[in-house]
Amino acid sequence: MTTLCTVRFETLGCRLNQLETEGAAKAFFDAGFTPLFNAPAATPAPDDAGAVLCVVNTCSVTGKAEQKARRSIRRLLETNPNAAMLVTGCYAELDAAFLSALDSRIAVLSGKQKQILADIPAKYRAFLQNTECEAAPGDGQGKHRAAFLSALIHANANASETGQPTLAQKPFRLSTDTFFAHSRPLVKIQEGCDNFCSYCAIRLARGKSVSLDALSVIAQIRTLETQGQQEVVLTGVNLCQYAGEYQGGSVDFTALLELILENTSAIALRISSLRPDYIDGRFCSAIRDARVRPHFHLSVQSGSNTVLAAMNRPYTAAQTAEAAARLREAKRNPFIACDIIAGFPGETDRNFEDTLELCRRCDFAWIHAFPFSPRPGTPAFSMKKHVQSSVTQERVSVLTELAIARKITYINSFTGQSLPAIIERPRENKPANQPLRGVTENFIHVELAAGQEQRAHKTTVRIIKPLEEHIRQGDEIEAAAVFPE
Repeated sequence: MTTLCTVRFETLGCRLNQLETEGAAKAFFDAGFTPLFNAPAATPAPDDAGAVLCVVNTCSVTGKAEQKARRSIRRLLETNPNAAMLVTGCYAELDAAFLSALDSRIAVLSGKQKQILADIPAKYRAFLQNTECEAAPGDGQGKHRAAFLSALIHANANASETGQPTLAQKPFRLSTDTFFAHSRPLVKIQEGCDNFCSYCAIRLARGKSVSLDALSVIAQIRTLETQGQQEVVLTGVNLCQYAGEYQGGSVDFTALLELILENTSAIALRISSLRPDYIDGRFCSAIRDARVRPHFHLSVQSGSNTVLAAMNRPYTAAQTAEAAARLREAKRNPFIACDIIAGFPGETDRNFEDTLELCRRCDFAWIHAFPFSPRPGTPAFSMKKHVQSSVTQERVSVLTELAIARKITYINSFTGQSLPAIIERPRENKPANQPLRGVTENFIHVELAAGQEQRAHKTTVRIIKPLEEHIRQGDEIEAAAVFPE
């Protein structure tokens, strides 16, 4: 298929965005397009028309995430001169007017309408086949294509406003069992959030919590298992609020885990982020099953009860410590990571020391530390007692140094040990002799030593050592490994 049938995808932010992008890519593939996931670094050659469409799935969790989205948009417009661009996701939901004004080749699809990406491909393909001769070359062609997409989006929005049922109102339509860019499939089980955390705009962008019914979740996972997939990631905006219909009632996330384990036989389950207060005895009993990966991410945000209260988070620092202890009782030496916001309005030096102390006490294997970013429309946006930017950055640096040290220590604790792992498929635009990469059951990203032959998708690797320089530079690869003899 020629480049005139190519659609490029760029995903920013969370796993949920990654899954939704994969679902959109499958819809374009079914309509006869070639989906590509890594944007070219340089301008195409003169005889390369580039893609007919670029889809950018954005994040708005921080100002930095929005800045990254703008850079991606500008780069893709430059390197694909005849393409229209469809910008969607949380940033598109919260600031559509700004994004539309960036370029006439941009059509903005709000995050809450994202599901119509399942229906756009066939209509766009018909448009290209039937009316492309009317378009001017160069930028005019991209503008012509974007105008068509904007009209489709507008029609869907009008249908919603008049009360007619629209496809965009089905939040799980982009679920897929075909993955182009991920070696480990994801299943979206929940959407939206009913919390009112004072700093978070994601609830504004994605709406109230809704859940996929339990039987549909199980059916998707059984399909993946039948296909030979070895692992699935369960994802959503707030898994703690999962409440899926089952046999006339509803089940929570723990009960869903139990049902999945009862109704599948081999596929492993990896869980995305959870709040610390959800980690109770019943949950820990469920995750003792060997098929639940020993890898957990806690949405902690602060170790200060004062700051947690200002954030409107529904737990205390003590509950976070208890959650980490319970996870270690349920799993042997699990990888436990957390999110921390530094520089929240009013955060004092003492509050920050409380956070550091909690991170040390919980012995997190990784800390995703990022500076507070005021989000328009949230209570924290107008909070007083702002922390100086230099102080915030210093606190992020301290947390990151602790995170690096903890990850190195954690990987060292497995040196010489063999761990179950999944070997990732080679990445697009990489040389054929690139080293193999894999992810262990406890989320250590490894690179296999040169000369190692290709193995099965599921395998075992032996950890040689942490790659300290890679970890310090923020590279994805964290350890060197070999296949056991």
